[in-house]
Amino acid sequence: MRKSSAFHEAPLPLFATEADEAQAVALPEGKLPSYIADHRSRLRSRFMEGGAAAMPDYELLELLLFRAIPRQDVKPLARLLLDSFGDFNRVVTAPTARLLAVKGVGEAVVQELKIVEAAAQRMMRARVLNRAVLTSWEALLDYCHTTMAHRETEQFRILFLDRKNVLIADEEQAKGTVDHVPVYPREVVKRGLELNASALILVHNHPSGDPTPSSSDIVMTQQIKDAAEVLGIVLHDHLIIGKSRELSFRSEGYL
Repeated sequence: MRKSSAFHEAPLPLFATEADEAQAVALPEGKLPSYIADHRSRLRSRFMEGGAAAMPDYELLELLLFRAIPRQDVKPLARLLLDSFGDFNRVVTAPTARLLAVKGVGEAVVQELKIVEAAAQRMMRARVLNRAVLTSWEALLDYCHTTMAHRETEQFRILFLDRKNVLIADEEQAKGTVDHVPVYPREVVKRGLELNASALILVHNHPSGDPTPSSSDIVMTQQIKDAAEVLGIVLHDHLIIGKSRELSFRSEGYL
């Protein structure tokens, strides 16, 4: 039986230039093995004809890995990544350190995955920024899930709205641990005043996957609500993002 070789990534350039961006990855001498070339050609054709819906997660990952590992069969690595993290979303959003711990993953692979993550977040953010929250609520929830649902530590974000409930800013206020994030009501309200916001929506994630609020979540929310009201700022809601669902303080009667 022929021994499988280790994955080899394409080298990352020291400096990006227009020429670098336009050129394909330089391959070593010799042709790409036909079984790899044919497989890659078939996958690319299927993607162009049927889109991502026509492909399982491991094949979509293969397409991403082609550029990083140009001369080898990347299907085993795609399957290993899915075995390690669970699904396509969790692979793309996995922390860099954990990705690098997977055998066969190096900086080039991480870069390809993180470009996709950044692009997805930017596209989702564009659907909600400078738009009325009430008419784009589902898009807002989608954005929050895309940005926060698969994080392994807590993140606290603030959405700032104007008097017409148009989202004027979306900012990360704090990062925390797996079960806690420090939040300072004074800083939240101060930032709202700086942006001339009329209302706020608080958002944070629970890495455990369960969006049920803790007692400290409830106390912190009330403190921000009280501080904001004194200065004429309304707290519309506090969303807790879990792995597959979210909890609204407003809907659940906490506000």
